[in-house]
Amino acid sequence: MLMSKYDKIKTDISHISQLTKKLAKDDPRRIIHSIKVGFAITLVSLFYYFDPLYQGFGVNAMWAVLTAVVVFEFSVGATLGKGVNRALATIIGGMSGFGAHKLSTLSGNKFVEPFLLGLFVFITAGLMTFMRFFPKMKARFDYGLLVFILTFCLICVSGYRNEEVIEMAHIRISSILIGSSTAAIVCVVICPAWAGTDLHNLVSTNILTLSLFFQGFGLEYFNTSSDINSDDEYKTSIDAINNVLNSKNNIDTLLNYARWEFRHGRFKRGHPWTQYQKIGELARHCACRAEALHGLLYSQVQASNEVKAKFQEPCMKISAESGNALNELSIAIKKMNKPSKAKPHLQKAKQAAENLNLMLKSNIWKNLNLSDVTPAATVANLLADVVSCTEDIAEAVQELASLAKFKDVKDVKVSPQIEKAKLTNQGSTKRRCVANNHVILIEIPSPTSSPRVSVPRDPPSLAMAQQNAE
Repeated sequence: MLMSKYDKIKTDISHISQLTKKLAKDDPRRIIHSIKVGFAITLVSLFYYFDPLYQGFGVNAMWAVLTAVVVFEFSVGATLGKGVNRALATIIGGMSGFGAHKLSTLSGNKFVEPFLLGLFVFITAGLMTFMRFFPKMKARFDYGLLVFILTFCLICVSGYRNEEVIEMAHIRISSILIGSSTAAIVCVVICPAWAGTDLHNLVSTNILTLSLFFQGFGLEYFNTSSDINSDDEYKTSIDAINNVLNSKNNIDTLLNYARWEFRHGRFKRGHPWTQYQKIGELARHCACRAEALHGLLYSQVQASNEVKAKFQEPCMKISAESGNALNELSIAIKKMNKPSKAKPHLQKAKQAAENLNLMLKSNIWKNLNLSDVTPAATVANLLADVVSCTEDIAEAVQELASLAKFKDVKDVKVSPQIEKAKLTNQGSTKRRCVANNHVILIEIPSPTSSPRVSVPRDPPSLAMAQQNAE
C-alpha cells in the first residue's frame, strides 16, 4: 500500500515537472511575466510595510496591492487597458459617489437621506449594467464600468456612516492610481510583451498554415508524393487547420488589447489593427475549404485513377500556386513588405482554375459513371473556390500594406517547397518550408498559446495569445 502511494506521488511529481518544463519551453515569456508580477506586487507592498508610507494610506494601502494583482496582465495592451479602465472608473466613480452623498445630505432629513442614496445606487448600477451590453462598450470598457459601479456604491454606502467622505475617496483613488501605474510601468519597461506583435504574427502564421496545406495537397491527393500519411499525420494536419478555424477569439482579444498600446517596434501610431481581423476572417473561410479537402483526401470513397488523371494537371497547378501565393502573403505580412510577389502565383492559379472550369463543362465525362466522377469533381470545385478565397486574402493584405505603409521590396524572390515534420496535438506543432536558402519554421503550440513563425535573420516571434478576455 505504501509503495503504491509512493509510486503515485512520484509519478505525479514527474508529470508536474514535465508540464512545467513544457510550459516554460513553449514560451519563455511566461517565466519573465511571473517574475514581473512578483516584482510589481513586492514594490507596491512597500506602502504597507514601511511606517512613513503606511501613515499616509493606512489600511487603504491594501487597495494598491489588490489593484496591482488585478491589473497586471501578460501583454502591455491588456495591462494598460485594465489600468486605464480601473483608474478612470475609480476617479469618476469616486467623484460621482461623493456628489450623490452631498445631494442626499441637502435634504437635511436623516430619514430621507438613505432613500435618496438607495435611489442613486439603483439608477447608477442599473444604467451602467445595461451599458455593459453594448458590444463596443463591452469590448473595451466592460471592466471600467464594473469598477465604476463598485466605487460609486462603496463611496455612497460608506459615506452614510462616515462623514470623512472626501478623505476616504482621496485615499482610495490615490492607492488605486499607485497600483495601476506601478503595474503599467513594470509591464512596459521590463521585457514587454506586445499584443500587437502577437496579433501580427498570429495572422501571418494562420496564412502560412494554409499555404503549407495547399502546397502539399496536390501531391498527396494524386499520390505523387513518395511517402504515405499515417494516422498521426492525419490528426496533426487537421489540428493545424483547426487552429486556424478556432483563432477568432484569439484575434479578437489581441485586437482589443493592441488598441491600447502606443507606438512600438515597427508598428507606428494609428496602425490599422482592425485590418488583421478582416484578414483573419478570410483565412478562416479558406480554412473551411481546406478542412473539406482534407476530409476528401482521406475519404473511403475515392475516384478511380483514370478520373484523377484527367483532373491532375489543373488541380495540382491550382493547389501549388494557391499555396505559393499564400506563402508570399504570409512572408509579406511578417516582414511588413508589399505583397508584390504573390500576384504572379495568383494569376497562374486563376488561369488553372479557368482551364479546370472548361474541363468540367466539356463532354469528356460522358462515358464515365457519376459515382466515379463525383469525388474528383468535388475536389476540383473546392480548389476553384480556394482560388477565390486566396484572391480575397491577397486584396485584404494589399489593403493592409497600403494603410500601414509597408516597404516596397522587389529584389527578394522566394520559390517555396515543402518539407513535413512530425506534429503533436497537445505540444508544439512544427513544419518547415524550405525556399532557396530560406527556411521558414511554423510552430503551433498548445491551444492556450498562439502560433509562432520564425525566419532566419529575423527576431523570434512573440506570439502568445491570451484566451481569457476580461
